Amino acid sequence: MGDQKKPKPAGAWSAVKPFVNGGASGMLATCVVQPIDMVKVRIQLGQGSATQVTKNMLKEEGLGAFYKGLSAGLLRQATYTTARLGSFKILTAKAIEANDGKPLPLYQKALCGLTAGAIGACVGNPADLALIRMQADATLPPAQRRNYKNAFHALYRIIADEGVLALWKGAGPTVVRAMALNMGMLASYDQSVELFRDSLGFGEAATVLGASTVSGFFASACSLPFDYVKTQIQKMQPDAEGKYPYTGSLDCALKTLKSGGLLKFYTGFPIYCVRIAPHVMMTWIFLNQIQKLEKKVGL
Repeated sequence: MGDQKKPKPAGAWSAVKPFVNGGASGMLATCVVQPIDMVKVRIQLGQGSATQVTKNMLKEEGLGAFYKGLSAGLLRQATYTTARLGSFKILTAKAIEANDGKPLPLYQKALCGLTAGAIGACVGNPADLALIRMQADATLPPAQRRNYKNAFHALYRIIADEGVLALWKGAGPTVVRAMALNMGMLASYDQSVELFRDSLGFGEAATVLGASTVSGFFASACSLPFDYVKTQIQKMQPDAEGKYPYTGSLDCALKTLKSGGLLKFYTGFPIYCVRIAPHVMMTWIFLNQIQKLEKKVGL
């Protein structure tokens, strides 16, 4: 009887393990890169260069300002990264199985990344909205500040003030941005691992470091224009007449293109790339270490 019950937990654990591992690695990485992410958002909101933003934040708000919105960032990873990395692992495993165990071509990896990104974004949009609002709050005039205490207070206030559906405000650009980011990040990572490990003979550490650097760059280049639009949509406030500056993502994109040109969408690219690449690298490194630990203890 005891022997018959053992496969059940193993089967259940193998099903949820990609999601648990993905969420845990993303949350650990977020704890490290949160200050860089905070500076990136302030740059996108037009507060100056990375150096200016950093000096002003330290002078006016103190060191704690760099970790404002950390609870929302962790909640976002617990939802968004759990869903996207878990989904990508399952989708690629199914695709490899359908491909008779052969390595997937790049376009199939890209399709898996696009799908996983869309799934993750739909699940994680409420936390992403809370994160953007909490990070942007200090940039608003005192009368317009929402003064959220933490991520859960932000979610509660958004539901109370704007309704449940407001949690998915900006979901369109968020999903598109996540699809672009994950296509760049996940597909290029898997492809780079094959290149560094199988073709060039790199060791495990060098493979993870090299592949995550490549995927971080492509994730940044593919996603920043969509991230810029998403940030503008999520942080916008109505004017005195109750009108919003943009009617939607397309209107925001067109007005941005008209006023600042194509390069406007790449505002803050260096700091964005610096933020994305370390997060990607640490996510993969933490994930690798978590998997090693699980293998060591027999999970």
